Amino acid sequence: MSVIYILLTVSVIVGVTFLIIFLLAVKSGQYDDSYTPSVRMLFEDEIIKVKKNKSTQTKTD
Repeated sequence: MSVIYILLTVSVIVGVTFLIIFLLAVKSGQYDDSYTPSVRMLFEDEIIKVKKNKSTQTKTD
């Protein structure tokens, strides 16, 4: 039973360590995208087609 407590403690420590490393990487700008804005003007804009729904009115007696 004591092995479960040890494994649980170690896994929580490893999880918190990875969370701290991830937060430091995000804060330092590791995941900022610096490539896409430079090539964005090379792509054509998508043409958006607007569908107009004509409502038909029926007369019921």
